[in-house]
Amino acid sequence: MAKKAQVPQAAPRAATRTIAVVLAGGSGQRIGLSTPKQLLKIAGKPILEHTLAIFEEAPEIDEIIVMMNPGFVRDAEAITRKAGFQKVTRILPGGTSRNATTQLALDALEGNDPATTKVLFHDAVRPLLSQRIVVDCVRALDEYTAVDVAIPSSDTIIEVDDDTITDVPRRARLRRGQTPQAFRLGTIQNAYAKAWQDPGFEATDDCTVVLRYLPEEPIFVVAGDEHNMKVTQPVDIFIADKLFQLASDSTPEFGEDDYRERFAGRTVVVFGGSYGIGAGVAELAERYGARVFCYSRSATRTHVENPSDVSAALAQAHAATGRIDYVVNTAGVLRIGRLDQTDEATIEDALRVNYLAPIHIAKSAFPYLANTGGQLLLYTSSSYTRGRAEYSLYSSAKAATVNLTQALADEWASDGVRINCINPERTQTPMRTKAFGDEPANSLLSAEKVARTSLDVLLSDLTGHVIDVRREDPVTTAARQDVSELAGKGTTQ
Repeated sequence: MAKKAQVPQAAPRAATRTIAVVLAGGSGQRIGLSTPKQLLKIAGKPILEHTLAIFEEAPEIDEIIVMMNPGFVRDAEAITRKAGFQKVTRILPGGTSRNATTQLALDALEGNDPATTKVLFHDAVRPLLSQRIVVDCVRALDEYTAVDVAIPSSDTIIEVDDDTITDVPRRARLRRGQTPQAFRLGTIQNAYAKAWQDPGFEATDDCTVVLRYLPEEPIFVVAGDEHNMKVTQPVDIFIADKLFQLASDSTPEFGEDDYRERFAGRTVVVFGGSYGIGAGVAELAERYGARVFCYSRSATRTHVENPSDVSAALAQAHAATGRIDYVVNTAGVLRIGRLDQTDEATIEDALRVNYLAPIHIAKSAFPYLANTGGQLLLYTSSSYTRGRAEYSLYSSAKAATVNLTQALADEWASDGVRINCINPERTQTPMRTKAFGDEPANSLLSAEKVARTSLDVLLSDLTGHVIDVRREDPVTTAARQDVSELAGKGTTQ
């Protein structure tokens, strides 16, 4: 029985080496996919790349070995090479089963000290593993020789035979297993050596092998995380993508020195930069040394819905500086009213500005950004997740902008061009005031905060992300929005 206790805080033993083995042998055929799940893209990158990045960034990990589906080893090599992972030392073909793949990994680890080498086996299709879990697993191996990761079961688990319940175990003692599963190398080697001598050997995970064939070895349980999900079914891809969007640490924060160093000499083009969020982005970028070019309908007579205006603006900025590093589009129009009572001209204008304009900007900006490895930054609204009454045109266009962001992140990945989308909570801007009138200032997000987050995203290596900017906890926000809707008042950016 696995032992549950607090994670040991003992000092690490001397001369230990910690190796992460990423198990990526799945084919995807079981759920009808022609491409292995680990190669599908989430938030602009293959799942495998997200997973490898976790261990690449973990100070506790010295080396990474990838056990890949034999038919896609070259794909994994290309991902590793493009991402520049330094800790990945080998990408090897996996076996025909989970146990066979683990044994191949153990064969590759021959020559490492079995007493001092720590090994973490992790599913490649768990791309949301936290650094906290990695640290807890490595520390636990200072005292224990086998470690599992698990979370409490929120559902009642039943045992059945021929579709009839035979038992209902006590839920308090049940856990849902996750990975990584971590071991002292000698322990997992001994367990497998004994297991292969058993003609009936079969196990779905490596801790089961230790439990069954080395029953004297206690298996410590590290607390897992609900976000550490396994992408198994097609719907999981959608869920994982949403979890990436909600991840609080998805957007790195930069300091004043970072801004000055990384914006100095760069060219930033802002469409819709005469007021609100766009003006805030332009002011901050210019403050930190960027050459900023602002275009808007009111200040420069630039109509973002007009492709020729967009092309001319970008050409002007490039002619003046010889480069374009960042293109930001905050331009938008918000028309309130029932669709059946909206005239054709208003509908046409809303769609051209809110949806066609980002498309024109993306198309025109691409060649400039491809030359600099730059980024396009778009903006959506909190209404994109569920259309709001009386501004169906706005919310539906913003949902389309999110899809455009995710699609272009995939299209542009090989060209080194990034694209992201900021999703602010209700924000105090002139556009919102015009639509909704004066509202309590403390109920709205400040445009300056959105602008600051925008700069952080521009400097990050993110692509394909929808970055939420919140004044308060999302759960509280959602509850307040529901109450507001019940009262007949919608919300938007």
